[in-house]
Amino acid sequence: MSIRIDPEEREFEALLALAGDLTGQRVLEVGCGNGRITTHLAPHAAHITAIDPNGDRIAVAKANLPPELAHKISYHPLALEDLPPGKKFDMVLLSWSL
Repeated sequence: MSIRIDPEEREFEALLALAGDLTGQRVLEVGCGNGRITTHLAPHAAHITAIDPNGDRIAVAKANLPPELAHKISYHPLALEDLPPGKKFDMVLLSWSL
């Protein structure tokens, strides 16, 4: 049996509906994994800082980062509790991270 993750992209639609208008927003995405959701959200935000404690997943996300989104996304192998103080974001999003 094959596994299909969100083939109709309803997850992305739901996240955007819950988040509201991301235009001009600096977003922190917690638990970004391989960047699957990050790359769908990035066109709607000013910038996304995407973190995940798994360095291998971050490496995959960086390797798969579309060139046209490179200026809108920064990936960091980092756990939330290790995020340096003083960083400011307009919104924090997480999906599949609990």
